Amino acid sequence: MTISTTDSLTVNALTVDQRIIVPLDVPTAEAALRLIDSLPQVSFWKVGLELFISAGPGMLQELKARDKRIFLDLKLHDIPNTMAGACAAATRYGVDILTLHASAGQMGLAAALSAAQAESAAQNLPLPLIVAVTLLTSISAEALATELRVPLKPEAYVLQMAQMTQDVGLGGVVCSPQEVSQLRRFLPPDFALVCPGVRPTWASTNDQQRTLTPAQALQAGATYLVIGRPITASPDPAAAFQRICDECATALN
Repeated sequence: MTISTTDSLTVNALTVDQRIIVPLDVPTAEAALRLIDSLPQVSFWKVGLELFISAGPGMLQELKARDKRIFLDLKLHDIPNTMAGACAAATRYGVDILTLHASAGQMGLAAALSAAQAESAAQNLPLPLIVAVTLLTSISAEALATELRVPLKPEAYVLQMAQMTQDVGLGGVVCSPQEVSQLRRFLPPDFALVCPGVRPTWASTNDQQRTLTPAQALQAGATYLVIGRPITASPDPAAAFQRICDECATALN
């Protein structure tokens, strides 16, 4: 199944299972391939820092060979020139979603987007959906204030980062599900909201601080949900994935 970046933002055209991204949070390519092949019904996979550093771009090629969509979650955060080069390279991999840190600032985000657009045109490849991480879902209001010394509540900080991201021209943000309703009031419907920190009522929250259930997040206006351990750490990952899909479909009908 291949869906273009533009089509991926037409949320009504996607089934619930196409809106759930499962992380490959494993240390090796071998473990990742076992997980992918054990869940053939999952169409969208996230490759994060651990696996990308361990397995390299070959992991992306394996996913594409299986006709899977790829969320390359590297959370790039550097000077504008470095971010531009990294985004151009990521575009050549043909990934569907790529993450940056919004806190890199407007110049860094703009340089990254411009480089991806140029590389996409030069290589005749689809432009990835580039989204900016607003605030990590592991960071609580207390940590934001006392550790990072940001004099804003999380929802105000996230809104500020999201509006800056939109002003630059990126296609969306990564945010906690608790901020989705607020962002939907201020941002256009085609601006993607990608939500980690989503946990069913029957799963542990682990290290996530600002959570909702998958059904609640979709009802609030989330575009994509990133759901890992409730699926991958389950005794029956396929059954857990299907249970989440069923709960979401029921809530949306």
